[in-house]
Amino acid sequence: MKRVMLFFLILLVMAAPAVKGQNANLDRLNAYKIAFFTKRLNLTSQEAEKFWPVYNDYQARRNKIQQERVLLNRNFNQNVSSMSEKELSEAGNKYVALQVREAALAQEFHNKVKEILSPIKVIRLYQAENQYRMLLLNELREKRPLRNEK
Repeated sequence: MKRVMLFFLILLVMAAPAVKGQNANLDRLNAYKIAFFTKRLNLTSQEAEKFWPVYNDYQARRNKIQQERVLLNRNFNQNVSSMSEKELSEAGNKYVALQVREAALAQEFHNKVKEILSPIKVIRLYQAENQYRMLLLNELREKRPLRNEK
């Protein structure tokens, strides 16, 4: 297990110069995420070698869909008062289409990851994603005071 984590940390250090302009905090966060998931999933080196490219591709594609949704929401919020019924309807259709794309992507990822990991590790992956998200949210809450507190 320690060898797998060491392998990924070395891989990250070697890949860091290739990724220009990335925030040091983002790099640390990604390294932490890899260690967190590797530990929670107890990945073998063979599993990790196959899993991380699939997972990273999934995350990149999912992030793109989520960014499209953010832009759609921003456009809606800024222009809602001047949008026609047709434009509002199209915005709603685009929003649902993005949700459908994200669901199809999740299904595709699930099918790919089932070929790499055992069923228990697939379930642990989904649990680890939730645990990681909660961990980050808790970190943010602790570091940022609430706006209405004075």
